[in-house]
Parts: sequence; structure tokens; C-alpha cells
Amino acid sequence: MPLEKYRNKRNFEVSPEPKGRTIAGRKSSLLYVIQKHRATHLHYDFRLEWNGVLLSWAIPKGPSLDPSVKRLAMQVEDHPVEYGSFEGVIPAGEYGGGTVMLWDRGTWSPEEEDVEAALKKGSLKFDLNGKKLRGSWALVRTRNYRGSQKTAWLLIKHRDAFASSKDITQEKPRSVVSRKLLAQIARSGGGDVEQASTGDP
Repeated sequence: MPLEKYRNKRNFEVSPEPKGRTIAGRKSSLLYVIQKHRATHLHYDFRLEWNGVLLSWAIPKGPSLDPSVKRLAMQVEDHPVEYGSFEGVIPAGEYGGGTVMLWDRGTWSPEEEDVEAALKKGSLKFDLNGKKLRGSWALVRTRNYRGSQKTAWLLIKHRDAFASSKDITQEKPRSVVSRKLLAQIARSGGGDVEQASTGDP
């Protein structure tokens, strides 16, 4: 069961997160999502649709458009494709409790002929076509971070027309669907507005 770990961590009678299902068959258009998540700490959840689920990595500092900056990306459990539409508040005390924003969304396409082999090797190159992130990128597996049991990767922007020294997380802090900041999403969903506001610029 590809989503067993995801479901075992959550109480869907309490959390508004989708229970989801594995979607069989590869589509011509693959979903890409980044969710800005103010839980215990602020981080960005980077997700790529593959084999009917969203492969997922938590990026503590968020993505960088600067090719010289390598951002730590800790691999986490696969999420259902339906999660790519989730924006709202996970109740306090639940796994990942806090405010979730749909920070970027679009499609992605692999630059590799064999994605499975690239993931196994630990070097996946791909193109993003999002509202905020575009162009060529790479995920490169590295040594586990500070004794963590999760697999550590690096998210790296390739040098192309979309590379920049601008801080995209500060310049474009709002949701791509609701145009809200984290604090506004928390207020609408009955979440911790003060906590959420610490994730806004």
C-alpha cells in the first residue's frame, strides 16, 4: 500500500487532509506542488506526482532560484495526489498540526528517460512549469542529515533563463489559489494566527 505510512500518521476524523487513493496509470501531465507549512517549524513541502502518488520532500528554507544555493530536502512519506489541492489548517496536536498554504502549483516533466532508475541512483533532473518556479532543476541524494532516519536530498536550480539571485519566498509569499498569507489562512480556518504569522514576511 503506497499510502499506508501517510494514512497511519493521520486521524481523518479530525484532520481535514484528504485520505486519498493511489491513482493508477501515468498521465501525460504530472502535478507539481509546493505547500508552505507552518507547523512546529516553517518549511516548504515539495511534491512531484509519480506512479499515482505525490513523492514528497520537506525543505526547511524553501526553494532557491540561485544555482549556487543547494537547499536541504528531507524525503518524507508519499502523499495522495488529492493533497495537491489542500490548503487550510491541520488541528493542533495532530501530525503536522499547523497552517498549510498552496504556495506554488503547476506541472513537471522528467529530463530522465527512466525516472525509477534516476530516483534509485539518487539524481533526478526535471523541468518545472509552476506559477513561481520554472525551468530546469535537480534533486540529488546526499548523506543523512544529523542522524535523521529520513533520506536527505538537495534541491538545486540549474543555470537557465529562470535562474535568479532574488529570494522568491520573500518576493512572492502568497498562496497561488487564495492569494492569502499564512496568517489569513489560519484565521479563516480557526488556526493559530500568531504562530502562522511568523511564517509570513
